[in-house]
Amino acid sequence: MRILVAPLNWGLGHATRSMALIKKYLASGDDVVLAGDGDSFALLRKTFPTLPTVSLPSLDIRYSQGRSQVWAMLKAIPSIIGFSLKDHYFLSELLRHEQFDLVISDNRFGLYSDKVRCVYLTHQLFPRLPKRFRWLEPFAAWCHQKIINRYAECWVPDFENKDGSLAGDLSHGIPMPKNVKYIGPLSRFDGMNPKPDSTYEAVCVLSGPEPQRSLFEQSLVEQYSQSESTVLIVRGLPSKPATKLRKGNLVLVSHLSDNQLAPFLLGCRTIVCRSGYTSLMDMAALGVLPKVTFVPTPGQPEQEYLSEWLQSH
Repeated sequence: MRILVAPLNWGLGHATRSMALIKKYLASGDDVVLAGDGDSFALLRKTFPTLPTVSLPSLDIRYSQGRSQVWAMLKAIPSIIGFSLKDHYFLSELLRHEQFDLVISDNRFGLYSDKVRCVYLTHQLFPRLPKRFRWLEPFAAWCHQKIINRYAECWVPDFENKDGSLAGDLSHGIPMPKNVKYIGPLSRFDGMNPKPDSTYEAVCVLSGPEPQRSLFEQSLVEQYSQSESTVLIVRGLPSKPATKLRKGNLVLVSHLSDNQLAPFLLGCRTIVCRSGYTSLMDMAALGVLPKVTFVPTPGQPEQEYLSEWLQSH
């Protein structure tokens, strides 16, 4: 098969969880073409440097610096609609010149076509909204399911049994889209058996849109500069040069490959990261959830819910 894999560029999570699928298809002898934009696309190209690539339209959204992202998201709605239309048009044009057997869209709303089997990958069938807008969640789920229904299948990277799931109410609810298929959690660390490396006492893994990524980095640097612990901060900037900066007891790196990062995560005593769903899947795959401190992105209800769900199970 010839497969087009296209993750959303909203942090690095959509790209990193797609890696598990890419590795699976490559192991089966299939041809994979990478598609995307921004840092997540840079990460895929760095991880799979020999695979062909297609650049997709960019979605440039910035979070606010405060604890509420409501206004930032409302302002972004026209951009998201335009971005999805561009994706849809781009795929239509691409299929005029190239042939694919499968298109996998990780949360890119517009990458569907009746000329090829298209799959939509998401863990959030039932989106969470800020508390004062919680009453609109059924409408948000209805809108999302309208998008999901444009695809042949919707793959959910979670367990079908809610009690054992990682996403909880985000991936389980009523009414359920008819084309949903639970495929189990996806992690870039699947199949790896690294040896723990205890060089660092704490490892901080950053991700997510700006300016919250930079603000999180700044707060971690300030916090750990006051301690005597040896700390590694992985800045989540795969498109930047591979730099290594030492600040006293801190080591900051722009990015680490999976093989480089996994031993540090296994060997350290404390891990700090955002409570994005991909981070949960990665930490679960390595079996390090008990030593992780999840810090939700301010004003992001999905991450706030995931952090609470994980603590209650």
